[in-house]
Amino acid sequence: MDTAAAVEQAWRHESSRLVGALLRITRDLARAEDLAQEALAAALAQWPADGVPDNPGAWLMTTAKRRAIDQMRAGERQLRAYATLSADVAESYEERFEVDHVEDDALRLMFICCHPSLSDDTRTVLTLRLVAGLTTREIARAYLTSEATVATRISRAKRTLATANAAMEEPTGPERADRLASVMSVLYLLFNEGYAATAGVDWTRPALCAEAVRVAALLVAVVPSEPEPYGLLALLELQSSRLAARLDAAGEPVLLTEQDRGRWDRAAISRGQAALGAALALGGDGPYVLQAAIASEHARAPSVAQTDWPRIAALYERLARTTGSVVVELNRAVALGMAYGPQTGLALVDEIAGALPGYHLVPAVRGDLLERLGRFDDAAGEFEVAADLAGNERERALLRSRASKCRDQTL
Repeated sequence: MDTAAAVEQAWRHESSRLVGALLRITRDLARAEDLAQEALAAALAQWPADGVPDNPGAWLMTTAKRRAIDQMRAGERQLRAYATLSADVAESYEERFEVDHVEDDALRLMFICCHPSLSDDTRTVLTLRLVAGLTTREIARAYLTSEATVATRISRAKRTLATANAAMEEPTGPERADRLASVMSVLYLLFNEGYAATAGVDWTRPALCAEAVRVAALLVAVVPSEPEPYGLLALLELQSSRLAARLDAAGEPVLLTEQDRGRWDRAAISRGQAALGAALALGGDGPYVLQAAIASEHARAPSVAQTDWPRIAALYERLARTTGSVVVELNRAVALGMAYGPQTGLALVDEIAGALPGYHLVPAVRGDLLERLGRFDDAAGEFEVAADLAGNERERALLRSRASKCRDQTL
């Protein structure tokens, strides 16, 4: 591995801990990130000449702390703060960053990124930047927008936190539960954007999925007594196991019913099953645990025909009761169609369609069920409507291809 790649890898794995620890020291999010970026720049300058250190994370942290001390000494207005903090800052990396403490720093950072004063979109962007360690360019690519737009959004988020005098400590009680739910929601949205991109030419973005899984694993490490983070990690691992099979050699989408299950990642499935087991052992029955249980049923089935569709339909029913989500009901319609026949699924789709206006998957699911009923002309029409509504180019092409095949059946 060359030094540039080593720096990038170290940043990916250490940035959340680095910024989180510096935040604890400086009590200033913008300053903490600036110090972390300065340490990164120093690594890019020094590692090619000096070699990659044995412990890259420790090197970055030591460098950032030294810069923090220098800045405190240089500012006369900060002398009082320095007198208070210098002994704390000067402690060795090994003493400051035992496992539990490192995890506390990362968790604190996640909670701050999901502060209630920020909008949902801003929380996601800030999490991608500070927790997942993505660059402004990478975030812009993920959101199909400009780097300037992303940079502005991040700067605005920092100002909002400063104006709100956002607490730099991990919240407790009900606020902690609310923030934890927000952190999980951000990771779930990040993963879904990688698993099925809402727009653009690529149907999947595996790098986004990998970042979501990595941060979800960190979240589990810092709140090991909570079942839902285990459920989220299980869900993301199980879903990510299918990524390679979701595209053919030409990069075109492959539906679940047509995927080569031999290409599913068995290691990811094993990790997902283990995380699900941990969630269930903790008594978990929340939305992420239920979704992971559904994904587990798919993972354990050797084929579509051998899948326990009645159980999946029952799990979706429980999930719908828990969340009140109409989208979950749409997924239940698919499972009902597989378990009890397409007419059963179609009845549920017709019942809920009015609650999801403009959602392209409603006509897509209806088209699939109509195709299975042999109503090919009607199915083609639904697939064409779905294609017109879809934002992703690959998915749009797939839907139009299905419409064309249904038209061919009517000739």
